[in-house]
Order: sequence, then C-alpha cells, then structure tokens
Amino acid sequence: MDRLLDEIGARRDDLVDLTQQLIRIPTLNPPGLHYRDICALVGERMGRQGWDVRMIRAEGAPGDSDRHPRWNVVCRLEGQRPGECVHFNSHHDVVAVGEGWTRDPFGGELAEGRIWGRGACDMKGGLATSIVAAEAFTAICPDFAGAIEISATADEESGGYGGVAYLAGKGFFDPARVQHVIIPEPLNKDRICLGHRGVWWAEIETRGRIAHGSMPFLGDCAVRHMGAVLEEMEATLFPLLAGKRTAMPVVPEEARQSTLNLNSIHGGEPVQDADYTGLPSACVPDRCVLTIDRRFLVEEDISEVKQEVARMLEGIRASRPNFTYEIRDLFEVMPSMTPEDAPVVRMVQEAVTRVLGRSAEFVVSPGTYDQKHIDRIGRLKNCIAYGPGILDLAHQPDEWIGVDDMIDSGRVMGLALHSLLVAK
Repeated sequence: MDRLLDEIGARRDDLVDLTQQLIRIPTLNPPGLHYRDICALVGERMGRQGWDVRMIRAEGAPGDSDRHPRWNVVCRLEGQRPGECVHFNSHHDVVAVGEGWTRDPFGGELAEGRIWGRGACDMKGGLATSIVAAEAFTAICPDFAGAIEISATADEESGGYGGVAYLAGKGFFDPARVQHVIIPEPLNKDRICLGHRGVWWAEIETRGRIAHGSMPFLGDCAVRHMGAVLEEMEATLFPLLAGKRTAMPVVPEEARQSTLNLNSIHGGEPVQDADYTGLPSACVPDRCVLTIDRRFLVEEDISEVKQEVARMLEGIRASRPNFTYEIRDLFEVMPSMTPEDAPVVRMVQEAVTRVLGRSAEFVVSPGTYDQKHIDRIGRLKNCIAYGPGILDLAHQPDEWIGVDDMIDSGRVMGLALHSLLVAK
C-alpha cells in the first residue's frame, strides 16, 4: 500500500487548495449563510470525476427557510462489484468568528505549515482530507468493491437537525445502504472517537409580578427568585454533579464527570435593538428565564437527570414565599458509544498504527456531534469520529489546521478504505 500512501502525499498542494476554497466560503451558523455555495463546490468537483451527486434541501427542518435554506450534498461512487459502503460525513457550517483574530478568518491563509481560518479544523480541513483521500484511493484501487460516499451537511453546530438528522430520517444512513461511517471531526490524528456524552437542554422560568420600580414592594421580582435558584445550584447541584464519574474515556479528563453550564439568563424587559438610545423603563421584572446545558454520562438515566433539577426547585418552593417556576425541555440526546471491536474501529486503528507507528487512543467527546443522529435515527452503530485537527482550537480565534496532520489523517483514511473495500 506504499503506492496509496505516496499518492495521498503527492496531492498535498491540491489538499491545501481545496481546504482554502472551503474556508473562503463563510458558512456562518447562525443564520446559515452560503450553504448551497459550499455544497455546489463539493458536488461539482465530485461530479466531474463521475460521482453521483445529490443536492438535498432539508425542507421543514429547524432553521430552514427560503432566506436561509438548509442545503446538504451527498456524493456516491459505486465500485466494480458488490460490497459494503464507507461514508465520510463532514458538516460544512461554522460558528461565529468572535473577537481576537490576528488573521483573516475567511482568508484561508497558508503560513507556518498551517491553514488558518474559521472552520479550518472544525471541520473543513477534515472534509477536504476525506475528499482527497477518497480520490487518491480510487485512482490507485479503481477495482474496489462496494461504494464510497462523501457528504457535506448542514447545522451540526446547532444540533444537526437540518443536516444529518434530516438525511438519517430519509434513510441515507440505513445499515442496508451504508455499513461504515467516519466523521472527520478534529479529535487529533492519533485518536479515535467512539462517541459522546448525553445532553439535556432546558429552560427554567421563574415568575413574579410587575410593578413600578420606585415601589418594588408592590411587585414580586422574578430575578430575585432566579437568584435563589442560582444559589441553590451552587450549594447542592454543582457538588452533586462533581461527584459523578464515568468509565467512558471522555476527553479532557475534567469532562469525565457530569457537568452543567448556565448557557444564558434574562429577566425583565426585552433587550432593545442596537440602535435604541432610550433608557429602560422602571419596572419590577415579572419573569426570568435561565437556559441550562446539562451533559450526562452513559451511567446516568435521563429521567433522573431531570428529576435532580425538579427536586431542587421543589425544595426552593417549599421554603421561599411566592416562588413559582416552570421547566421547559428544549432537546435531549442520549449518550452514544461504538464498541472498540467494531469493524470501522479496528480498520482505522490498524491504519493509524501503520501511518503513525503507534496505536490510536480511544476517546469519547465531551459534547455531541452528528454521530447521535446516525446512531439514534439511522440505527447505524458502526460509526466513529476520526480526523485531523486539534480539538482545543475549535471555535477559537486564529483557528488553524496543520497540513502534515491532514496528510497523515488522509493516509489513515485511504488505508481504512483499502481494508474495508479491497482487502476483505
């Protein structure tokens, strides 16, 4: 397989150029910009090489609208004889740029052996790597069995419901159609990610009574009630979660416990537009809303996760006059973890060992990614995340991906394709 490894290395300049092209399309989510443009770029490239290309809009999915349609592309190449299908799935959306950049976030600059820009590691570098690896493989092994698929999908950064979830619901990840899935998320080139923790997002609302701000004793401040919630979380809930640990190999180490993030809080009158120059009105806030992001472990039951919060709030209500609240579920995802002896795990592990000279570390992601939909909706368990890029750089200013890392990961992907579609 030295020819395949050499071929992937020889495509270095093409890999850099493709990655730069992808970064230069600002697929910001929210609101969902330029999704069709990036899908067209991928589809036109693959179509010129004989791949079957399907452009799919997730009509009716959360976030989809005529102004910001949720576009996905799925490219498939059939082999010379029957066999299994290997699917590489990458999301094409990126998060907001944020502050602190010293380089053009959509410039795709090549410097210091790195390609810089928003989405470089998360995960346009992984998308480009899977494309170039597949192209090199088909050039060296044109008589392969089965099929290869490449997809670029929407909205992973906001739950994946306009992307992989939609496609899974349409049967694109049915185990009768696809047998192996590799998601090139940036978990580091010497790691194989087997799955992720679970998540429950919810809103907690406390209520009061509006009154004139000069006479707050005539009202009931919902923000003060929420203050009691925050105080009780610090006293009891956060210590409770810190004591829960998992046997899952979650990285980083601190994420092997249950966690709770207070995502946002708002009480009182709505935030005005940026060009509003007036002052707030003098009112006692009659509602306050806290959004929570609870990450839980495979050892935990989702019903107990929710009951912990409910019991805490009931305890506050029993001791605090006029305390009323409501909990509203936003969404939930169960933990997912592919077995270490699954076929795709074994083949990628063997490829990592050959390319890097050492075994890959098995890890679990602290946050969810699109494996959840492939597992829960598609009912396909033989799925992992493996790709180039350093996880800690995702969503950061001056995000980058190393070209050498992409070449190494591309070689791993190429060898895995050979093991699954030729050597079997």
